Amino acid sequence: MTDTPSLYDRLGGEAAVEAAIARFYDKVMGDPSLTPFFSGLDMGKQIEKQIAFMTMAFGGPSRYTGLELRVAHAGLVARGLGDTHFDALLAHLAETLRELGIDEATVREVGAVLAPTRNDVLSR
Repeated sequence: MTDTPSLYDRLGGEAAVEAAIARFYDKVMGDPSLTPFFSGLDMGKQIEKQIAFMTMAFGGPSRYTGLELRVAHAGLVARGLGDTHFDALLAHLAETLRELGIDEATVREVGAVLAPTRNDVLSR
């Protein structure tokens, strides 16, 4: 019996997730519809939290110690965070993964792993 590698491993592990998240935030911070939600944040810490969250979500080592998604994003929802923003974030991540040479099936799998977080992120 062969163990199937985790999504984290298939993406390339720690170095690949770190590279993807750094590039992802370059895209996010270049998107005028999203930048207001990141004003005043320490982006270095934000990137570290996102790396830890994505690592955990993709089946890698669990080092995420951040708030529950609903709690962490409640203030952003109060400021107007909605479906169009969530969709834009997923699109930026998918574009980043494609640029890094990740195959389309794996890009879709990443989206499928993150899609269920929508209701918590958007406090539904």
